[in-house]
Amino acid sequence: MTWAEMQPLLEQACRETLVMVGWSTLIAVVAGLPIGVLLVLTDKGGLLQNTLVNKVVGQIVNIGRSLPFIILMVALMNFTRWVTGTTIGSEAAIVPLAIGGIPFFARLVETAVREVDNGLVEAVQAMGGNTWTIVRKVLVPEALPSLIASTTTTIIALIGYSAMAGTVGGGGLGDLAVRYGYQRFETGLMWITVAVLAVVISVIQFAGDYAARSLHRRGGRSGPAPKLRLLKAKEPAAADIEKVA
Repeated sequence: MTWAEMQPLLEQACRETLVMVGWSTLIAVVAGLPIGVLLVLTDKGGLLQNTLVNKVVGQIVNIGRSLPFIILMVALMNFTRWVTGTTIGSEAAIVPLAIGGIPFFARLVETAVREVDNGLVEAVQAMGGNTWTIVRKVLVPEALPSLIASTTTTIIALIGYSAMAGTVGGGGLGDLAVRYGYQRFETGLMWITVAVLAVVISVIQFAGDYAARSLHRRGGRSGPAPKLRLLKAKEPAAADIEKVA
């Protein structure tokens, strides 16, 4: 197979992989972030301590993480068909990719949020901040460098999952490698696919690491303490001071 024949196949496969990983990552982050924060808040000693909720949500997350992705894809075929109308193609692969990515990212979020200095939380509580204020002003901003790193890890994991999805008709680079590299013995195309995946993952890892380091330098967990301006007392005006004097 010549490069002229390979190029359109690679371009289409890259687009399909980008669509699958992009949408599944977005869904995983949007759904996994609140679940991870909830696991921290409802844990023992948390701001919303609730053992029952924590155990139930934690067990659901554990079950989602314990299933190998290929088994999860097969188990969700009926649900995937109900959502997308089909079980093959890149659109259908987004459903199991997103569902598999949510518990994965949620645990990473939980780990990142637990590392936030508890002294900052106590300071906001002393200033009258409620739970939502603490999450919005302290937990998420302080954990942001680790959350960026967690998102990077999730993207890379989903790229690997998308390659597995290709083996059962999910499209993308994995499907290309199996159909042409394995079934048609186009070894050159298969190794080019491997090289493309390696380059893409390296670029994503570099970008994620750079973003996380930049946030650390700008005042993340390793930088200066955040400025808390929740209930800042009003300073007396000069005229009021003169009246008192």
